[in-house]
Amino acid sequence: MTITRFKAKALAVDIDGTITDDSRVLHCPAVEALRNVRIPVILATGNSLCFARAAAKLIGVTDIIICENGGVIQVRYDQPEIVLGNKEICLKAAKFLEKFFEVSYLDLEYRKSEVCIRRNFPINEARRILRDKFKDKVKILDSKFAYHIVDGTVSKGAALEVIAKIIGVSTKEMAAIGDSENDIDMFKKVGLGLAVANADEELKKVADIVLTKNNGEGVIEALKILNLI
Repeated sequence: MTITRFKAKALAVDIDGTITDDSRVLHCPAVEALRNVRIPVILATGNSLCFARAAAKLIGVTDIIICENGGVIQVRYDQPEIVLGNKEICLKAAKFLEKFFEVSYLDLEYRKSEVCIRRNFPINEARRILRDKFKDKVKILDSKFAYHIVDGTVSKGAALEVIAKIIGVSTKEMAAIGDSENDIDMFKKVGLGLAVANADEELKKVADIVLTKNNGEGVIEALKILNLI
């Protein structure tokens, strides 16, 4: 299927660094544009569920949410969330990293499947340490706003596959817009992945389209390419 003929049946959109700028300020024109999209818009974020729920309401998109980098999903507000990740193994990994680095936890009590920590040490060194100790049972992601220690089975892409089955749409019939490395697996699963211009270089390598504009302006550009606005 060529890009010009691609018709998305659902759209997954990252929040921080995509709909927001680097200061986490929402881009209001992008929000307005997303409200006018007539297919399901799925927020896919590294943030906690309570944050993502509030963001979905404020932005005005569907109830469908991927949060904690795929560790938790919600399909409807009146139904319980689905937890896909094992927080306990992530806590063990974080405690192990305390032997090597100063580990500062972020909103630990609100996260159900992962551990979020400050970006105050070299991530590649941390990855090597965790790989040697835990193999593929955990991984550490950089959302550009924080580090996330997640269950090795968890990703935004895997969560999107679960949602696709629930709503009756193939992931290959979905598009995705994002900016960081935690969006890579999601881009690999969807039919069309669009990286905003400020995106991580590793994400750009797997993107079908690298947009010419940053953050929210890039989201608007993507929606036009997809013929959604």
